[in-house]
Amino acid sequence: MRTGETSVASLFTNLARDVTSLVRKETELAKVEMGEKTSQAMGALASIAIAGAVLLSGFLVLLAAAVFGLNTVLPPDTTPWLSALIVGGVVVLVGFIMLQAGRKKLKQENLMPTRTMASLRRDKALTQEHEATLKEEVR
Repeated sequence: MRTGETSVASLFTNLARDVTSLVRKETELAKVEMGEKTSQAMGALASIAIAGAVLLSGFLVLLAAAVFGLNTVLPPDTTPWLSALIVGGVVVLVGFIMLQAGRKKLKQENLMPTRTMASLRRDKALTQEHEATLKEEVR
């Protein structure tokens, strides 16, 4: 009877040690995966910030075009406002395309640690299976 008790105690000790080790490894995996997700999000945010700067530049050029356009109401010279309007429109279009690309990158990145969550689900099922096996052995 004593050897059976020792083996059950040994099984519980091993289970506790294995679960502790598993939790540590899952925590490390979660940290690594969240670091990857953060890095991906930062890249998308950098794209959005650059696009914002380009849009601001385009807006400033469009403001300059409006100033030149208003200036043509007074004197009859139309060349400066038309060229400024074309350049401003192109800059705004480029900025808009960059902004959409950055937003698309940000939407595509699922910030949930999916690999860690799947691994935790597997670990839970495995632990429940081992617990059921231990209960049967104790009976």
